[in-house]
Amino acid sequence: MDKLLIRGGRPLRGDVIISGAKNAALPEMCAALLTADPVHLTNVPRLHDVATMRKLLDNMGVQTSTHGDRGGMSFQAPDDLKPEAPYELVKTMRASVLALGPLLARFGHAKVSLPGGCAIGSRPVDQHIKGLQAMGAIIDVEHGYMLARLPEGRTRLKGARITTDMVTVTGTENFLMAACLAEGETVLENAAMEPEIPDLAEMLIKMGAKIQGHGTSRITIQGVERLHGCEHQVVADRIEAGTFLCAVAAAGGEARLQHAVGEHLQAVLDKLSDAGAQIDVQPDHIRIQSQGRLKAQSFRTTEYPGFPTDMQAQFMALNCISEGPSQVTETIFENRFMHVNELLRLGARIQTDGRTALIEGVQRLSGATVMATDLRASASLVIAGLVADGETLVDRIYHLDRGYDQMEEKLRALGADIERVR
Repeated sequence: MDKLLIRGGRPLRGDVIISGAKNAALPEMCAALLTADPVHLTNVPRLHDVATMRKLLDNMGVQTSTHGDRGGMSFQAPDDLKPEAPYELVKTMRASVLALGPLLARFGHAKVSLPGGCAIGSRPVDQHIKGLQAMGAIIDVEHGYMLARLPEGRTRLKGARITTDMVTVTGTENFLMAACLAEGETVLENAAMEPEIPDLAEMLIKMGAKIQGHGTSRITIQGVERLHGCEHQVVADRIEAGTFLCAVAAAGGEARLQHAVGEHLQAVLDKLSDAGAQIDVQPDHIRIQSQGRLKAQSFRTTEYPGFPTDMQAQFMALNCISEGPSQVTETIFENRFMHVNELLRLGARIQTDGRTALIEGVQRLSGATVMATDLRASASLVIAGLVADGETLVDRIYHLDRGYDQMEEKLRALGADIERVR
């Protein structure tokens, strides 16, 4: 099992290229199921989750290939593919549920395993089921699988007004893709607004979909009878960009994040600026400068455009070595403080009470062996290791590889003393 060995204390300087967003690439790979024509994506990140999604599509009978040096991938889903997502492939990646909507919309039936993924809390699929049922689907859950089909005599889903009980990103994406081939109009109320959703919508529009309101909480889709192929570039990963911003802010130095989109990270940029980092946002990059010890910042996670839950652990690591006390409140997932015990091993001062963590910044951390528990927790431990005295060994980094494209190589190019131990 791979580990990361980090020798802390070095500032970070230079340029880093931000990869395509995992949370955009995965639904866009599933969108290829909506047509028999070839679909070409570029800027697809090299991640374990992407590889797992490709295996899932391969297993169904989708013809997949990689090409070029810009993260190019091509997909062609024939009419005779097997609309099934087995447990063996779904258990490690929650995003596999995104195959349900496209398969049901195009083929009229699907068998998709209940998903797995990070152990950061309950993320039920009941909203997906309710929404697709509103569009006329019949869905039974048996033996760990969602068995979906259209009523006898129907060949297409029907448009509907869908209002979810909570904001759900994958639910919005599933309904968005399914509605493109439904009969009539679908209105998604309380839709998620994360940048990955309008990026998916723009891809679907290139395929012939009729969508309005993407990027707002109310999306309207006029169903069409068929979609065609397209070429689409995956949007830059705002969470990877935010992670590198926190790393530079903590370690000190100056870096330019190429392809990062400032408007996708405004809540994080505001907190970094308040902490004392110098931020310069340009259309094609973000530059950060950090000198000396920053001021700790309190924040509360919430749905986009608020402070993202996927940046909570990384910013907490920054707070651990910043000046003063801070309070972090997690409102999205009930079990997303698993990194706290590992940060304590490095000398951090943190107390938790339910979904709130109280942090008292310390002058320095001390290197130790720590264990990653989920994707973003892994990134927080890497950031802590970059500033800790001595050596930090981060175990179970397969979590990190699910969502970061060659993180240690990018950090090494910025001057970090970090290596992968196999």
